[in-house]
Amino acid sequence: MREYLLVFAVSAAITFLCTPVARRFAIRVGAVAGVRDRDVHAVPTPRLGGLAMLAGLAAGLLVADQLPFLSAVSQDWAEPHAVLVAGALICLLGVVDDRWPLDPVTKLAGQVTAAGVMVLLGIQWSFAVNPDSDTTFSLGPETAVPLSILATVILVNAMNFIDGLDGLAAGVAAIAAGATFYFAYEVAVINHFSRAAPAALLAAVTAGVCLGFLPHNFNPARLFMGDSGSMLVGLLSAASMISVTGQVAYGGYAGPSRSLPSLIPLAIPLAVLAVPFIDLGLAVVRRTRAGRSPFAPDKMHLHHRMLEIGKSHVRAVLIMYFWAALLGFGGVAASFSRRPLPILAGVVGLGLAGLLVLLLAGQRSVRRA
Repeated sequence: MREYLLVFAVSAAITFLCTPVARRFAIRVGAVAGVRDRDVHAVPTPRLGGLAMLAGLAAGLLVADQLPFLSAVSQDWAEPHAVLVAGALICLLGVVDDRWPLDPVTKLAGQVTAAGVMVLLGIQWSFAVNPDSDTTFSLGPETAVPLSILATVILVNAMNFIDGLDGLAAGVAAIAAGATFYFAYEVAVINHFSRAAPAALLAAVTAGVCLGFLPHNFNPARLFMGDSGSMLVGLLSAASMISVTGQVAYGGYAGPSRSLPSLIPLAIPLAVLAVPFIDLGLAVVRRTRAGRSPFAPDKMHLHHRMLEIGKSHVRAVLIMYFWAALLGFGGVAASFSRRPLPILAGVVGLGLAGLLVLLLAGQRSVRRA
């Protein structure tokens, strides 16, 4: 655990220290977000925060490579090298888009290219759990490669779509990484599935990068992560999810709870990232029904709607944090509990209660208006 904490601290510290440098560079090259009708910020704000996050990622992985236990992760498995190369590619794509906005097709092609590089370098679904038994079967490249690329592109765009309020994407990604680390660490260290160690390392670095950037990005933000940061964080989240679900042979494993199936390793990341997934799905349906491109921007995301019903900027972000943490950590806790159903019922109950309070508050705001 101490090595993971050290890597987390180094990633956070380097990202925090490099963010002012990235801000000055963004201003110098003109990568500044103006104020548009669909935006919620009131003054032009520089972006390119992804450059600082990429520096934190590289520093964290470099330190991990020098530690007694985590150095074996880089030597034995491909995840750290694959993430660093693909992360640099997708960050570069985002830098170009932050300075000279790209059309949706070009951006999607770049995302697929970066995801393909990551997959071909070794991060892909190699195993799947048979839901009818405790066995695990291998996936051939004809299935593993496109499935892994698709999952990565979806997560990249999910993180990109929720990056609409100061601190929202960084905070949700940090919560997701924390819950993923909790699960991967339990599997790797407590349950001795050492193949989950790379996922724990990636999650620790991702959490450090996001929390190191958050002080500069929380409302009022001094720097936006931009597409260079949101797409990088989405790729890191996808890498840790694929590593912990598709690189570990979970045959016969169901954690302490024998009442849950072995599909829990796949369900956890989906629960952790439920908020951006829901927002992405609603955005795609909404835009296609209106005859627009799924990538066409609008002001109808979940966080925009919370602002419309009277929530302050900070309060709307904190509510999104609450939902992400509730779903993510609640799902992980249930997976390691001998009595998971009460925990799952509590998670659902708290989520519904939070939604009810939010709707009632919105109705009161409408009446006052």
